[in-house]
Amino acid sequence: QVQFVESGGGLVQPGGSLRLSCAASGSIFNIPTMGWYRQAPGKQRELVATITSGGSTYYSDSVKGRFTISRDNAKNTVYLRMISLKPEDTAVYYCNDNPIKPWGKGTLVTVSS
Repeated sequence: QVQFVESGGGLVQPGGSLRLSCAASGSIFNIPTMGWYRQAPGKQRELVATITSGGSTYYSDSVKGRFTISRDNAKNTVYLRMISLKPEDTAVYYCNDNPIKPWGKGTLVTVSS
């Protein structure tokens, strides 16, 4: 079973940008859909963005126009480029190919001045 390790989080000021990476332990070539999720303090985990093997993407309304998901099958890595970050984007970010599978440790993004 492929496992995922998230990285790239950190502290950033409002309006700043970050790029998150999700490294898979095996090939993601045949994984139909990869997703980024986030969980803010005191809130439930929510879907942020998905990308299919064909490159089709989905974004939640809260991040549309600011976040970009991409995948590099050769590197078995999925990325989340985030710009114009807001304090409400503060959360632990996770990637997964199926939300019923075990989650990794995630990477913390803190947007604060």
